[in-house]
Amino acid sequence: MKRRFAYTALVAALGLYLFAGAQVFRLSAAEDKDDAYQQLELFSRVLERVRRDYVDGEKLTYKDLVQGALKGMLSSLDPHSEFMDMSKYEDLRQDTEGTYGGVGLQVQARDGALVVIAPMEDTPAFEAGILPGDRIVRIDGKTTDHMNQTDAVGTLRGESGSKVSLTLQRGASGEPRDLTLTRTDIRIYSAKDINNKREFPVGDDKIGYIRLIQFAEKTSDELEESLKALESRGAESLVLDLRGNPGGLLDQAVAVCEKFLERGQNIVSTEGRNNSSNTSRRASGRGRVRRMPMVILVNGGSASAAEIVAGCLQDLKRAVLVGEQTFGKGSVQSILPLQDGSALRLTTAKYYTPSHKVIHEKGITPDIIVPVSDDDEVAIQLRRIPGGRTNLEDALKSFDPVRRENLRDLVLNDRDPQYERATDLLKGVTLFSQRAAAKDPKSKTDGSRTAKPLN
Repeated sequence: MKRRFAYTALVAALGLYLFAGAQVFRLSAAEDKDDAYQQLELFSRVLERVRRDYVDGEKLTYKDLVQGALKGMLSSLDPHSEFMDMSKYEDLRQDTEGTYGGVGLQVQARDGALVVIAPMEDTPAFEAGILPGDRIVRIDGKTTDHMNQTDAVGTLRGESGSKVSLTLQRGASGEPRDLTLTRTDIRIYSAKDINNKREFPVGDDKIGYIRLIQFAEKTSDELEESLKALESRGAESLVLDLRGNPGGLLDQAVAVCEKFLERGQNIVSTEGRNNSSNTSRRASGRGRVRRMPMVILVNGGSASAAEIVAGCLQDLKRAVLVGEQTFGKGSVQSILPLQDGSALRLTTAKYYTPSHKVIHEKGITPDIIVPVSDDDEVAIQLRRIPGGRTNLEDALKSFDPVRRENLRDLVLNDRDPQYERATDLLKGVTLFSQRAAAKDPKSKTDGSRTAKPLN
């Protein structure tokens, strides 16, 4: 009898132990599980708590709080994803359609700071001497610490003729300096010549030069006009300068590549979590294909669409890259409109070059690395200031006296180590082609044949 009772008690205890263990496991699993409803319940409780207890809660609306939460959520993903309210979404649409009022700065939030990618040429920011890598410390007296890219762009823009004040810092130990810029309608020509004009001269070396400032709606058309101008003047090779080009429209990057590629060649692919994000863009074969030898110049200010062009033509042995490592902005942002007129800009994929090299956060490594000093880079930009040497002394006033003298010499001597290396390469190719032509009278050097790779 006692044995039976003990056996029953043991079974009961074991059952109780198993039940308790199952409950503990269920509770711990619930804690570990990514439960959307549980998190939404937490969000709603916080929302109501803020509405009830925040000192200025009577000034808040549910819309304010929810949109604030959405902005924080999207900005926590990466520097390029964001929630856009109706006004910011409208600003974005204006960007892709035409002109807008602003100072002409491409900026990015990086490591909690607002950094200049590049100033757009022929704009107030460019004429004021703002350089890639400058940190914007304050805008209209407000700190930019942890300001996201969208808020910064919205603050910099405004009605043409209005003013905005900036506090800038150059380098880690540079002294902050204040500037006041007057906003203007931003309309930029994408293609410029060696003299920062649109005349496209060709010297005795038969080397053409085109600098693409950005990838806007008419970049491909402007490049075509520039190429025709160079060809009419006898250009047999090309330096394509993408230094300081912050990028722009993907379609324009593809269209630029198509001018130098045979039909069917891969230009760029995108890969994301969803199949709809996985795409591949190939050369269409429409239009004239240029086969002239080409060198592309890049640096740390070459980003996004500029990196797509550089990476594509490098991979396909269509051009040699000279300069410095590019910026490394190679992600795809999809615009997802919402019912209330707002929208999400969400990073949905990454760009890959034809050889499947990832661009994002890595950049493109040149075939020939030609580093330049900070002063060399500043001097190159100073030469491009509208008015050139006429405005040089005004532009130099923001530098200390010792550096001012060095920069003046660099500007007046037209020193550009990267461009000089590019032209040396192309002169070597021309010399090689001429010797080959002397041995084979049937050969052509006018660019109608596929050029031998420079690398």
